[in-house]
Parts: sequence; C-alpha cells; structure tokens
Amino acid sequence: MRGTAGAAARLRIQFPPRAVPGSWPETFLGSRDIVELLVPPPYGSDKQAVQWKRRSGITGVLRWLQGHSGATWQQRWLATGVQEIDGKHWREIAVQWLRGVGDDTNEPCLSTGLLALICGDVIRPGVRWMMTRHSPRFQAAMERSRDPDGFARLRACARENPAAAPLMVRLALYRTATIMACKGGLIADIVPGDCVELLDVQSSVQAKGGTCKTYFYQLLHDAGIFSPDAPPTIRAFRGATGQLTVEALVDRFALRCRPVRNLLVEYLRYRQPAVDYVSLKELAEKLAGLFWGDLERHHPGIYSLHLPDEVATAWKQRIQVRTTKAADTDGGFVDVETPRANAKSCMFAVRAFYLDIAQWALEDPARWGPWAAPCPVTPADVNRWKERMRRKARMDQRTRERLPHLPALVRIVEKRRHDTAERLAVARRTDPGETFTIADRTFLRPLMPTAGGTKVWADDQNSGVRHDLTFEEHEAFWAWATVEILRHTGIRAEELLELTHHSFIQYQLPATGELVPLLQIAPSKTDTERLLLISPELADVLSAVVCRVRDATGTVPLVPSYDIHECVWLPPMPLLFQRRWGAENRAIPRRSIEKALSNALAHSGLTGPDQKPLDFTPHDFRRIFVTDAVMSGLPPHIAQAICGHRDINTTMGYKATYPEETIEAHRAWISRRRSVRPSEEYRTPTEQEWEDFFGHFQRRKVSLGTCGRAYNTPCIHEHACIRCPMLRPDPAQRPRLVEVHDNLQARISEAEQQGWLGEIEGLTISLAAAEAKLTDLDRLTNRQTTVHLGMPSVHHLVARTITTNAPENRSPE
Repeated sequence: MRGTAGAAARLRIQFPPRAVPGSWPETFLGSRDIVELLVPPPYGSDKQAVQWKRRSGITGVLRWLQGHSGATWQQRWLATGVQEIDGKHWREIAVQWLRGVGDDTNEPCLSTGLLALICGDVIRPGVRWMMTRHSPRFQAAMERSRDPDGFARLRACARENPAAAPLMVRLALYRTATIMACKGGLIADIVPGDCVELLDVQSSVQAKGGTCKTYFYQLLHDAGIFSPDAPPTIRAFRGATGQLTVEALVDRFALRCRPVRNLLVEYLRYRQPAVDYVSLKELAEKLAGLFWGDLERHHPGIYSLHLPDEVATAWKQRIQVRTTKAADTDGGFVDVETPRANAKSCMFAVRAFYLDIAQWALEDPARWGPWAAPCPVTPADVNRWKERMRRKARMDQRTRERLPHLPALVRIVEKRRHDTAERLAVARRTDPGETFTIADRTFLRPLMPTAGGTKVWADDQNSGVRHDLTFEEHEAFWAWATVEILRHTGIRAEELLELTHHSFIQYQLPATGELVPLLQIAPSKTDTERLLLISPELADVLSAVVCRVRDATGTVPLVPSYDIHECVWLPPMPLLFQRRWGAENRAIPRRSIEKALSNALAHSGLTGPDQKPLDFTPHDFRRIFVTDAVMSGLPPHIAQAICGHRDINTTMGYKATYPEETIEAHRAWISRRRSVRPSEEYRTPTEQEWEDFFGHFQRRKVSLGTCGRAYNTPCIHEHACIRCPMLRPDPAQRPRLVEVHDNLQARISEAEQQGWLGEIEGLTISLAAAEAKLTDLDRLTNRQTTVHLGMPSVHHLVARTITTNAPENRSPE
C-alpha cells in the first residue's frame, strides 16, 4: 500500500504492542534468591518431591544460562540462540551443554525449571518461541503465580457467554497467559496491540484454529480490559485496507508520467467532497487505469492530454473490449476478448475530466490552464440511449421471467425452512450413535470426536452424505427471511443488511389514534431516509428474525459491521441480520445471503424459459416489487418515494411492461382522450394526497376484519366481502364469521325446502368462501404467536412517533 495507511494499519499505529524492556527487577535476581522465591508456594508446591524437582530444574537452567554472556538472565537467554529455533527443541541444546560441563540434570526437570522462571518473570521468551511449544501446566501455573484475580475475572465473563465452549475458553486463557509471559505484567496491563501481535505470529506458525484463534481478544474486550476506544473485534486490525487516499488510488496503476499523475491526484481531490468513496475509487480506476494507464502502455513516453486523432481513436477502440485469460484444450491459457460492459461509462468519465479542466481553466488559469486540451471523446461517443434501451429490455425480460415464479419460490423457501428446522429439532433429541427417520429419510447421528460442539451432524443412510444440520437450518432460515423481506419492501441488499432493532417505529393515525408500525430504512445509496409500512406478513417475518437473534437476556446483541463499499468499520448496532460465529456475534455478509438464496433456488428446481435453473438476485426482488406495485394501481410517484429514488424515471425503469398492460392502457387512453393528464402523477405528493393515502388504512376496516385491496382501487367484488380473497379476517371476529356461516347454512336449507334453486347456487358459493375463511383463520391462529418486537412506544419515545403536527415527517424522503 503506497502513499497511505489503511484503516487496519492506522489501528495498529493507534494500538501498538508493548515493547519488552531491556531489564526489570526480577531478571537481576541472584541464583539463590530465584530458587528461594520460585520453589515454595505460590510459585511452587509444598510437596517435598515436587520442590526437589523444581529446585533441580531451576538450578540446571540457571547454570546453563550462566555459561552465556549477559548482565541479566534475559540477556543470557537471548544469547543462547534458542529463541530463534522451534520452541520444542530447546531442551536438547541445554542438555547437550550441561553434559559437556559434567551436569547430569534430567531433561524433564529442565522443563519444570524453565516454566518456573517464566512464571516468575525472570525471563520473557519471544511470542514466536511460545507459539511453537505447548505445556499443559503453563496456563494453570501462570494463573496461580501471576494473576489469579485476573483469570477469575475472565472466567466469570466467559460464563456469561453461552456460546463460549469449554475448549474455546481454555485456549483463550492460554493465549492470555502467553501474552503475560512474553510481555510481563498482569492481565489488566494487556493492550490490543499485544493480541494483534500474537495473532499475527499464530497465523504464521499455525494453519488452523478457526474462531478459537480470536476469542481471547473478544474475552479481554468483554471483560473491560481494553480502553473504551478499542475496536470490539480483532478483525478490524486485519484484512480490510480501509479507505485509501487519493494519492494511493492513483498510484495503484504506477503511472510513469509524474505531471499527469499529479494532475489526476489534484483533479480527484477536487472532486472528492462531492462524491462517495465508491464513486471516487471507480473514477480513479477509469482515469488512471483504463485511460492514462492504457495510453502509457501503448504509447510509451506520452506526456500531454492533447491527443492526436489516431491515438484517441485507437484508445476508444481498445476500451470497447477487455482481455481475460481462459483455459484452452491443451491445459494452457489463451487471451480472450469480451465486450467491456462499462466502456460508455469510462468514456463519459474521460469527457467529464476534459470538460471540467476546460471550465476550471477559465476560473483559475494558472492552476488548470496549462492542461486544457480538446476533448478526445465526442458527444456521440457517450450517447447511451441505445445502451439504456437494451438494458431496460434485458431487465424487463428478466422481471417478466421471474415474477410468475415468485409465489412458487415463496412456498419453497418456507417449506425448506420448516423442514430443516424440524430435522434439526429431531436430531437434537436423538443421542449420538442412534438413527432417526423424518420425511421417509433415515439419518444416523455420528459419534463426533469433539463432544460438546454447537453443530449437529447427521449421515443420510440413503445417500451416505453427511449433513451439517445446524448450517442447513441456518441457511434455510436466512434465505426465507431474505426473500420475504425483499419482496414485501423492495429495499436494496445493503439496506436489508443494515436493518436494526431500532428500525421499528410507529405512526399515529390522526383520526383514530391507531398506531401503525413502520420500518425505517437508513440512508444508503442515495443518502435518503424513508419509511415503509409494515404489513402483517412482514411483521411475522420480522418477529421471527428478532426472536432468532435475541440473546438470553431478551435483547438484540450489538455487533460491528464492515461497509464493503465505503471500506469502513461501522459502530456496533443491534443488526437484525446477524449470526453466531463461535462465541462472537457477527453481521451476516452479503455474499452469505446471496449464497443462501442461490442454494435455495438450487433445491427448488425452478427453471426459466430456456429450461435452465432460474436464478434470483436480491435486486430482482426490488424490480418485481416496483412492477407489482405500479401494476396494482400504486401511483408512480408514491412508488418513487417508497423506493427512495431521486428521479421517477429510475422508478419507471424498474417497472417491467407487459403486452396486455400496454393494450389496456392504450384503450383507456383512447376512451378518456384529453381528460387524461398523466403528468399529474409524476410529481411530489401533496399534503391532501398523503392524507388520502394514510386514510386508506382506516377505510379498509370491515366488520369481519381488514380489506387488503390496493390503494386507490375499487372493490372488484362489489363489497361481497365474504367471497373476496382480499379479506383478512380478524381473529376477534371469529364468532361473527361463525354466525355468518351458520346463517348461510340455514338459508340454503330454507331455499331447498322452498325450491328457490336460483338462491342455492349463490348461497353455496358464499358458504364455501366462509368455510375457507374459517380454515385460514384457524391456521393463522395456530401458527402465529404474539411477539414483542421491542418497538418504541408513544409514551417512551415521543420523538420517534410521527404525528400530523410534523408534516415534514410525512415526506417521501
């Protein structure tokens, strides 16, 4: 990384590891004082046999160290050179030296003696040397002799974490003792940099470790050992580079012409305040990489922005394609040229670059004037009308192919969620080594070598495949939650992953005082905050998510998350999309959501028109949501406010057009002639329209429940609610529904007795509809339970409640 330090590097500078001092009091002690200090308790034991072995080992190690130069025991330890080799073989060197001088100290006694010297802080070995050896008595000895209260504090903190397995806790305490042995001091003296240094060394000498590798940092953080400004996760110190400076963004492409390099840096720095980091990074790649970097490769020595016609033409031809490596039949690789998807976007950035410099040259000639030059990209080169039309056609076709399959996908992901949850529950009730049968499939719970783990495994006796039932249930649940939330809200994928427990707020209807739940979408792509109505179906999904992520105390844990677009770590928040990773709660990354959705589609068997497996991306649900909403009668400007689009043309670009819809719209236009003024819908909603929109939720109340018809649409069943599929019965109105059902039966009997055959058919249809409503009502009542979402109430959080006295809160933003 050139020109800057990333976020992780800045944290390492802010939280450096402690340096081992050249000397400290214990390392100056004499041999006799060391023996008298370390042999009896608390360092040693009160048993005579143990004390003899300990004294012999300490004396032997000290005699070995005395044979090397140095004023302190630490200096003599370093002079032996054993710290530069594997920590398992130091005894061979020590025994060989002692035997050379006639000392026959046993090798096991030397290990005991060195352990005593380390616990007594006489010597401090290096981190790498400690990580290449393991002593089963080391942690207990350090706890007993150095800081028993500190280790007790860590154990108490670990007991509060139900996901902390015993093995994980033991390893965390061992790593903590290692830091104390290498750096000195007590547990309270450990700093984040010590943990990062140990983890770096551990990663270089140990290939495996999983979540156990990092739990020691979390344990120290949870116990309050670190300062309040320390990152809550050690991952903040590793991996992520953070935001690069403008100089580093340009220097990634190693431009040889320094004046042009400096110009690009200055230009990007000038543009930086007006764009986000993602846009700045893309702009640097286009200007420094795809434009000037390409020119320097094909025209060495170029130094001016004033490009000859042949140079500009050749560049515009090259930018249309990209060269990639592909495997050939001989096992090698060949260059393959494919069309570049962002070619127009790159030329647009170059044109803006030239025109910006020309404009700025008029305002500040001394600074920008020397670089003003004719733009090599003409308006015709950046005409994206055809490209937009082709993209619109592709997206419309994609939406038309997937919209009919949405109900099937919803059923499949819900069924898979229930099946995996039931399979996991049955497996947990089955002892290891026994079999269980579910859905005509027989599974065997294997005897795993590591007992007490959180994962539940099962071997399919039919196929012989071993299944991780815990992961399958986890993946099925989040695939179901993703599909349901995206299809009911139309939010973006990044907005989905940023939903928190604080996203639930309430709106108070001005006329009735009824509280309507709303979902607050935090600003993301367009930095626009908006509110969405929580439907009953969406409330079920959100309640299931909240119940899943709550901890034993009933609260949603605070977890940090990494913004992959802005390359920054976000502060801990009660995210809804989080999971357990070992003993740590982590935010679910986008790639995991996409993988869960892909696996759900793979199990669904859904195929497209080409008979290939159908795929859904999170953004497909956003297009389907807009298409379905507008086709159901929602005005486009209301859909624009719900989706958070700045331009209504963007909203209409998401909406797929159907041939039948086009024909019906054309017929309606012919019949209404000049009375149709579609421009009235393409504007910001007025106060009266918002009042009518929110009043719709009051007018849909009927005697048996709630009418679910779309906003501003007429009743297509002529208010025959009992027959209408849009009726959502209220469980409290079940006695009234039963009364209607009984009355219909009585009327049918009367019609049969009187011979009113014309009445019987209509009454029979209404009776079947009433029975269906009763069945659905019973099913929903048995399936749903009341779940408290932790939504702020009016009495506790007045500031977050929307009222008619604050019209700005009703804006589409």
